[in-house]
Amino acid sequence: MIDPHAGHWPDGPPVTPDRALAELRAGNRRFVTGTRIHPNQDAEHRAALAGAQTPFAVMFGCSDSRLAAEIIFDRGLGDLFVVRTAGHTVGPEVLGSIEYAITVLHTPLVVVLGHNSCGAVTAARDAVAGGAQPTGHLRAVVDAIVPSVSVATSRNIDDIDQIVDIHIQRTVDHLLAHSQPLARAVASGACAVVGMSYQLGDGQVREVAGQTQALQ
Repeated sequence: MIDPHAGHWPDGPPVTPDRALAELRAGNRRFVTGTRIHPNQDAEHRAALAGAQTPFAVMFGCSDSRLAAEIIFDRGLGDLFVVRTAGHTVGPEVLGSIEYAITVLHTPLVVVLGHNSCGAVTAARDAVAGGAQPTGHLRAVVDAIVPSVSVATSRNIDDIDQIVDIHIQRTVDHLLAHSQPLARAVASGACAVVGMSYQLGDGQVREVAGQTQALQ
């Protein structure tokens, strides 16, 4: 675990999925309770990172401005490898970024981070219900979420936050199905993928989905 005074790990950053997830849980608890320690944000750590990075988690999250990963998990420089798109929609660049973290940086955990009251998911639900279709490139974002809405509809689910949970699970499944390097890392126990949903009101992150084979 981290040294709350220096903001560093005496034995280096977490290198297993279990430890990485434990650090995220602990950081979110500090954020929620107002006991943040702002680790790894000092000048000494900044200088130490200049030559290399060893993030302990990939954070693939929604681009919502209220979803700043380093803040809600009380982390600092070099801790999280962050990839963000509206509605955490997946494309080649996203997969390539995650694979870079897994294969080059040897990051042991991938988190898909959604949130309640997601505007992108709401837009997709409205489009499926016959509402106005978005224009421009925003259409691609909505179209990518529509399959998750369709799954929810088949289960008679209309609540937006329940649809968000389904979309998080489907995003986890999509990453594993479309990235062989990630799937191999999970199968070997070197990495795990977890889906989380951030609650805008109270700041808590709850785990809702994931491939946790490597986690105890």
